[in-house]
Amino acid sequence: MLIAQLTDLHVGAGRRLAYRKVDTARALENAVAYVEAMIPRPDIVLFTGDIGDLGTAEEYALVAEILRPQSIPYFMVPGNHDRRGPLCAAFPKATPIASGCDFVNYVVEDHALRLIALDTLDEGKPGGVLGDAQLSWLGDVLADGDERPCVIFMHHPPIQTGIAHMDAQNLGAGADGLATIVAQHRDRIGAVLCGHVHRPIHTIWAGVPLIIGPSVAHQVAFDLRDDGPSAFVMEPPAVHLHVWDATRQNLMTHLAYIDRYDGPHPFFGPDGKLIV
Repeated sequence: MLIAQLTDLHVGAGRRLAYRKVDTARALENAVAYVEAMIPRPDIVLFTGDIGDLGTAEEYALVAEILRPQSIPYFMVPGNHDRRGPLCAAFPKATPIASGCDFVNYVVEDHALRLIALDTLDEGKPGGVLGDAQLSWLGDVLADGDERPCVIFMHHPPIQTGIAHMDAQNLGAGADGLATIVAQHRDRIGAVLCGHVHRPIHTIWAGVPLIIGPSVAHQVAFDLRDDGPSAFVMEPPAVHLHVWDATRQNLMTHLAYIDRYDGPHPFFGPDGKLIV
């Protein structure tokens, strides 16, 4: 099973440039074209938040227009730049929550690997939270008797990355409770997939891989100083491609750059010898 993770789109209404610099609408178009052209094609696309930049209906209408050529099924969770109501109204199939549900929590059951969407949005605030109701929902899902392996996908990472201005707005309340639940079920959780930090980051947390995806548009500057300023860089836009091996019960993650570069070039010539 091949999962494409796209995150932190930050699309603005009217194709407004993010921070007067980043053409996020064009970046999303490039990402969609890249994923659609992949061989083999992904089985599913997961958008891990910040779909819009201000969370307006106009932004989501533009995202929907850009996603129209995408034929691969896709699902979304909100980020701190999103708003639940407009997001769910614009993408009901990509946010299949139960009627009356206050959060964008759901489970994609169509594959050998269960995909568990977890909503960390604290609407109107940059940092994320998971309240008791959220944690209880996740605990119930993981204890419902379905023994299939699973992946959790959400926006805010529950860790400190060393990038101070982002760590100040990562998952706050509920992070410890989430760690407890994940640790209890670590034998079945292939990974926790996050966005928000705009950098590819990998670690082990609560006994499972925790993987933060790069933005399809702009990246956060790599700066590990305690007083590092809040800044972004135009490093190459990228996606994470997660390969689930059902035989080995293993999830492997590849970083793939969206932009086109020179190549590929052969290592060996027509005579079968290494080119020197």
